[in-house]
Amino acid sequence: MYRIMLADDEGIVTDSIKFIIDKEFAGLCETETAKTGRAVIELAETFRPDIAFMDIQMPGINGIEAMKEIRRTNSSTVFIILSAYDKFDYAKEAINLGVLDYLNKPFSKEMIVDVLGRAMKQIDSAKERRRQELSIREKIETVTPVIESGFVYSILFQESQAVTENYKELLSIKDDYGYMLVMAVIDADSDSENPVGSGIRVQSEYTKIRDMIRGRLGCVTGPLLSNKIICYFPQKDARMEYDDRVRIITRCEELLKELLEKTGISARIGIGTVQPVEAASDSYKAALEALHLSKAEVAHASDLPIGCAYEPDYPADLEKKLFAAVGSGDANLTSEYAASFFAWMKETYPDALIDARLKCLEFVLWAERLSYESGGMTYRFLRRSDYLPSLMGCNDFDELESWFTGKINEAARNVNAKKEEKLDSLVEEAKSYIAENYSKDISLDEISGRVDVSPYYFTRLFKEETGETFLEYLTGLRMDKAKELMRDQSISVKDICTQVGYSDPNYFSRIFKKTVGKTPTEYRAESATG
Repeated sequence: MYRIMLADDEGIVTDSIKFIIDKEFAGLCETETAKTGRAVIELAETFRPDIAFMDIQMPGINGIEAMKEIRRTNSSTVFIILSAYDKFDYAKEAINLGVLDYLNKPFSKEMIVDVLGRAMKQIDSAKERRRQELSIREKIETVTPVIESGFVYSILFQESQAVTENYKELLSIKDDYGYMLVMAVIDADSDSENPVGSGIRVQSEYTKIRDMIRGRLGCVTGPLLSNKIICYFPQKDARMEYDDRVRIITRCEELLKELLEKTGISARIGIGTVQPVEAASDSYKAALEALHLSKAEVAHASDLPIGCAYEPDYPADLEKKLFAAVGSGDANLTSEYAASFFAWMKETYPDALIDARLKCLEFVLWAERLSYESGGMTYRFLRRSDYLPSLMGCNDFDELESWFTGKINEAARNVNAKKEEKLDSLVEEAKSYIAENYSKDISLDEISGRVDVSPYYFTRLFKEETGETFLEYLTGLRMDKAKELMRDQSISVKDICTQVGYSDPNYFSRIFKKTVGKTPTEYRAESATG
């Protein structure tokens, strides 16, 4: 139904147009009329027309001014100007008001039918665009929580920087720094955490709580873990100013008040320190410490006597990036950050070779600890017996840098080698299981459970290692086995279908043709003649 407003002080004009509309577009239109500029504006506010026939010269407010007023409250109205004067007098001013056409009086039935048809088409196109936009927005709103949860998981589980960067790109996060926030639901009666009970209670309210967090804080909101919701705030700078800290604390206090009023749920919030994205897990730990060390409803890690203080020019961010790179096994980034940190030592303290030796030893020992913990190196008590003599033998910064970068890069490579070994082993185990069970109805959940990783992680890992998805690999294996069996003319296609894991022969034939390029019958015939 199209709402059409007829604005003209001559009754014969509006009656004529209404007659044409009722006859040519029966049942499709609802019409209303007005004779003065003021009446037109007031009618438009309540009627909200899709199409408006506007006379330029009306008593009081003229048509151009009336269109300007209507456009303020209804940006989608399609205007058609009616005038007994040369339309070019008004073209320049009316062109920005969304005027579709200008009809000089007197007009014919054909002119009205034509312009209305074009106006309706324009309105229908606009509605379809709006429908598509809403559909896309709905899909984005559905998938965004999944991506945000994946991003938070990548931080908590310290996945590779490449994975985290992919999530940042999907979420349009441009900033290199950020901080974590942890909301923990508490038992209002005892003012203490009850992870199991609170987690169950908040589960049904999670979507509502998530919307409140997004509305008040505008952050990346992660999943519900036990009784905690973990959030991430992108930050442009490496340091949060005092006023910004006060501001986020105030907003968190308002959020907790709204949460209690709307859901009856009590909670506390811990806020971590600003960290590089690759070291954001440290901010998460600081947020947890703030929760545990303070009784306040909202506790910021910077307000508590925890953490390490650095001299003003010390590159703490670079240090964190370096160890994050070592921990992820990224040898290239480790080399880059190690070189940058060493350059800072050399330029800032050119005469402090002894202190630089100690710092290099400290970093290498910590990097190796990360490698030990990942299984990349086997700890042996005596393996470092040459470290001190080697360091004391470094007579200048160049020799020291060579020793330092060699050792710290080795630790990163060992971490990566162990990860690759573990991943290769996991994929090989999956491939062996598929080879043994391809004739059965095996699923992604089954195979990921077999190798003891989540379906999401297994899917990404399997694709990275094999170049195929689990389903593509399974289908390819089944097709290869089917082709082998077809060489035996005594086995029917139906039996082959069953033996390679399909219960529906028609479905098997479609998959076979899609994969091989021929139907099973065609393939068997060619194999027999070949």
